[in-house]
Amino acid sequence: MAIEDPMTIDERRKYLHLMQKRYLQADRSEQGRLLDEMQVVTKLHRKALIRLMNDSLERRTRSRQRGSVYGPEVDDALRVIAESMDYICAERLTPNLPWLASHLAAHGEMEVSSALLYQLERISVRTVSRVLARTQQDQPRLPRKKPRQPNAALRDVPMRRIPWDEHQPGHFEVDLVHHCGFSASGEYLCTLQMVDVATAWSECVAVFGRSYLVIQDGFSRILARLPFPVIEVHPDNDSAFFNNHLLHFWKELAQGVRLSRSRPYQKNDNRIVEQKNSSLVRALLGSDRLDTVAQTLLANQLYDRLWAYYNLFQPVMRLTEKSFSQETQGARVKRRYDRASTPFDRLCATAAISQEQREHLQALRDRINPRQLRQEIQDLIDYLLSLPGATPGITEDVRLTLFAATNPAATLALPPSGLPHCPPLSEKEPTCPVTLSFGRTTPLR
Repeated sequence: MAIEDPMTIDERRKYLHLMQKRYLQADRSEQGRLLDEMQVVTKLHRKALIRLMNDSLERRTRSRQRGSVYGPEVDDALRVIAESMDYICAERLTPNLPWLASHLAAHGEMEVSSALLYQLERISVRTVSRVLARTQQDQPRLPRKKPRQPNAALRDVPMRRIPWDEHQPGHFEVDLVHHCGFSASGEYLCTLQMVDVATAWSECVAVFGRSYLVIQDGFSRILARLPFPVIEVHPDNDSAFFNNHLLHFWKELAQGVRLSRSRPYQKNDNRIVEQKNSSLVRALLGSDRLDTVAQTLLANQLYDRLWAYYNLFQPVMRLTEKSFSQETQGARVKRRYDRASTPFDRLCATAAISQEQREHLQALRDRINPRQLRQEIQDLIDYLLSLPGATPGITEDVRLTLFAATNPAATLALPPSGLPHCPPLSEKEPTCPVTLSFGRTTPLR
């Protein structure tokens, strides 16, 4: 409310209630000064203030009701105009009543007079709303798009935000990155990414499309490779994550995992995985369209090598403190970060990983040449982006991209023809394929 706005009746009555106590206790000269003050504040006549001060200030019902300002001619005109405009709301209809009435009269739909046009110019939005509410709607409205049905799978999944200072590994933010280019039509490659809030451990898998079959397969790949158990999975409200098939997967096949979701249209609820979507996925593959089985298989080879390069060798900094300071131009948030450390080292500082898996990862890191691995990642990116896209009219077989359900580990395929030779990452495997994963940390039936 602006300061210059006049007092409402309720505000004026409340003020007069306070002043009446002082007025009745004051002498004649003091009453005169109080009346002068009330005149300035309320803008009421002095005689009206004297009558109010010497009487009860309780609001009384009107003894004689106010007569109707607009007659049946206005009601009939509003009914015709509202029907012609498909019964739009009074806020949209009222400013256009005069010209709409003249236009319909020119086409013989109604009769207008100067008095009617004058009333249609003066009528308020609230009055039009009341008239339309009591007049019967003669014709049905034109078909309109029905409101979107809510996703029933979201009802039992709580909304929350994983705390930024979570210290227990296993709380994963999840998101899906679309590699559709400028068109979202047809099937195309998507990157399913899970990022652990406590350690920044990242898992990326390329899936072909958004069907429950490939999303479930992507989660199976990740669960087979994770070296520590999953406590919570926290995606957004995408129907690719919340449908009957995926709910069955988490409740029946991958037991012990807690499901939660972010608030609708609140990207900052998944701020960590959103940041990694940019620095780990978009930075490597860009925004070009990838829509073939070959590109999906090669993208998974890339993500397998990126898994080792990022989680074992890339130090990350974790937020440890947020403070607010008041400055001359507003509040400022100061953030403090801890010492940079790799996700693997952060994981080893907790009790979430077993000694056997820790030794296995440490031996794997000792055998990898990070400079060679970086070059291999670059070669895979160049080769992937050079592959042709899907041929119009030819259907790609999504099942060719699926993870073998009976294989407990994800292995890299042989490098494609023309790609530089991949250096071995394991002493047991002299050439590709290379095993970069472990047994399942979450039991799957």
